[in-house]
Order: sequence, then structure tokens, then C-alpha cells
Amino acid sequence: MADTISVVESVSSLTTDATTHTNEAAQRRRYRLATELVSVDSYDEAGNGVRDPYRAASVPIYQTATFKQTSATQCGEYDYSRSGNPTRSHLESHMAKVMGASRAFAVTSGMTALDVIMRLVRAGNHVIAGDDLYGGTNRLLGFLREHAGIHTHHVDTTNVEAVAAQLEAGPVHMVLLETPTNPMIRIADVQRIATLVHERSPDAIVVVDNTMMSPFLQRTLNLGADIEYHSGTKYLSGHHDLMAGVIGVRSAALAERVGFVINAAGCGLGPFDCWLLLRGVKTLAVRMERQQRNAERVAQFLEQRGFRVHYPGLPSHPQYELHRRLADGPGAVLSFETGDTQLSERIVESARLWGISVSFGCVNSLISMPCRMSHASIPAEIRKARQLPEDVIRLCVGIEDGDDLLEDLDRALRVAGCSSTNTASEETPSAPHSPVTSTV
Repeated sequence: MADTISVVESVSSLTTDATTHTNEAAQRRRYRLATELVSVDSYDEAGNGVRDPYRAASVPIYQTATFKQTSATQCGEYDYSRSGNPTRSHLESHMAKVMGASRAFAVTSGMTALDVIMRLVRAGNHVIAGDDLYGGTNRLLGFLREHAGIHTHHVDTTNVEAVAAQLEAGPVHMVLLETPTNPMIRIADVQRIATLVHERSPDAIVVVDNTMMSPFLQRTLNLGADIEYHSGTKYLSGHHDLMAGVIGVRSAALAERVGFVINAAGCGLGPFDCWLLLRGVKTLAVRMERQQRNAERVAQFLEQRGFRVHYPGLPSHPQYELHRRLADGPGAVLSFETGDTQLSERIVESARLWGISVSFGCVNSLISMPCRMSHASIPAEIRKARQLPEDVIRLCVGIEDGDDLLEDLDRALRVAGCSSTNTASEETPSAPHSPVTSTV
């Protein structure tokens, strides 16, 4: 083909637009990121943003549905909390600064964030998405294909050539990435893919689910993405005591479209949850640093035991160097394979300190089998086709004492029947099991 994409040539550098955005985002920050996370501006002297006349050390909770006006013909800055609320404005302004976005939006969950984003495409449009996705994302994309006529093409987004081939196959209106992917912890080269998409399909929107890294470790808008979104329920909150989603948008024009959808659909985050999320974000750096340290120890321990471990902080990870170029750390989520589904079930059920639960990002350590829980909504034949092992165990590492986590995991392995390698002991029978299913 004469016009075949030369991936090496077309993605050798970021576009000028993305580079300009990176510089502008850096200029908005006064301090290093860990400091900016703690520094919530309560008053903008220039009058361009949030304003609290009392300069409260903690942002007030404006727990109100509506605001009284002083005029019958003109409304003030706020009139109805569906459209805007001062507590939400503080949170959104803070998240825009942290994410390097022109604007940020707080909504009711991570899936709400994706639902809002998907309303930017319409019937007959085509979306490229990964083949290793969170189960809820896969479920929504399937629903939109059936009921809204939005066509999703699942490809290996860790392979830039595969994305290029799909761009050549026909019109593309959105590219949806996870990196690292959930649960196999594969890495998509956001920088190269964003440049490629913007060159070959200039009107296409590049979207990244950055939940697993958080803005502390990875800022994909600076890598060329148009939209970055998070399940705020996870690392941003850190305590699993609220549901929230955050959307960061690179361009002001695209942000206007996102804001319109949120107001029209009425899915903006309520004042109290905004306050909780803003409080959680302040401790993101210290939590993530501790969780990441623990995760590195756990990954090394499991690899030494002979398991196949998926974690970008291990030099054995096939995309170790790529991830180091994109992010500031490997994060605190990892997965490993045992080679035996029943052995995996016994390991999960033998853990004491590790809670059996979906989700990740909280201060407590969690353990789960994705094919039984977070990804159970994906049919088994599709999981097999996408090479999602039924035996894979996902660990979401918390802030506990690392020695306690390792000791509990070691005990669970021994109780489950593991020898010094990743094989089951012959004398340990398979425990009876009722499969856990989840609608998450």
C-alpha cells in the first residue's frame, strides 16, 4: 500500500500542540506535584477562579440544591447545584491544576465519567479500544454497540502497529486506552499512539483511563491525550468511602462539550462527596509512595517464588523501559498467574490480611480473581480469545506494614498448597468452591 503508515516516522515526536500544552500546564503549577496536591487554592486574587471570601483552611461544604438570587432577571455565579456548586468548583479547579487540564469535571463515578465521554461520539461512529479492559468498560461499550450503534474495534493497544492498521481500515472517531491495562498490566504507548491518531484522524478524540496510575505517577494529557479520566473512588479518594469520577480535558473547546453533557445529564458530583474527594486528593502522594514501595516488595517476592508476575516495576516486564518513559513509577497494582485455577481460588480464600474485594486504590490491601469478580461480565469465550487467564490473581497493595503483607501472603500460599515454587503440593486437596460472581 503506497500510503501505509510509517509508524517510526509518524510518531518520532509529540505534536506541537501537545508540547505547547505541556509547557502551559507546567506554568500553572507553582510547586512540585506533591506540594500542589496539598495546596488547594481557596481564593483567586485575580478573580478568575474559585473564591472563598473567608479563606477557609478546609473548603466549605455548600450542602444546598439551589441558590437565592438578588435579581429577577440575572442569575449569579451559581443558581442550581446540578449546574454548579462552589464545593465542586474548588475540587474541579484543583484537579485541573493537578492533571494539567484546561478544565476538570467531577461526576458520580468512574463509569459515569466514561459514559459522559462516550456521548461525544454518535451512532455510526467507530471507536478503537484495547482488548484488555476493565469489565465495566467492556460492558458499556457492548451496550452502546447494541443500543446506540457505536462500533468498537478491540485491538492490542500495546502494539502501535495494530492501532495504525485499524486507523487505516476506516474512519475512527475515538481511541480509548488503559495503561497499565486491567488486569494484565500491559502498557500502551500513549505518546506514540496520540501522535499517530492526531496525524491520521485529526478529529478523533484520544481518551485514557489513568485510574491505575493516578495523576501523581502519570499525566497523559501531557503525553498528547485529549481526555484523561479517573475513577475517583480509587486512588484519588484512597479510602473507599465515596463514589466519584474525574474527567480532565486538554482543550477548552472540547471541555465545553463535556461540561454541557454533564449539566444536561445531571451527573455532577454532590457537594459532600466533592469535599471528601478533595480531602483524599491531598494525601495522594504519601499514600501512593507507600503503596508503591509495598507493591515492589510483593512483586519481587512472588517472582522469586516462581510465579509469572505482571508488574511494570520488575525489569522482567516486557515493557519495563516504556513504562519508565511514560510514568514516574510502577504503581501499586499487580497480577500473577499460578497455572491452576483451583490453586488460585485457594490462595485468595486463604489470605487474612488481604481482603477479597473488587476495586483498588484504597489504603487497605485487596486480593481477587478478576475472571470471577471485576471481569466476570466478560463472557468466558471472549476472555479466552483476549488471553485473560482464568487463574490470574490481582493484588491491590495498601499502606500496611510491608512485612505483614508478605508474611500473610506467604502463609496463604503455604495453606493453599504451594511449594517453594508455583506448583501445588500433591497432598493438598482442592477445596470445594462456589464461584464468586460480580456485577461490578
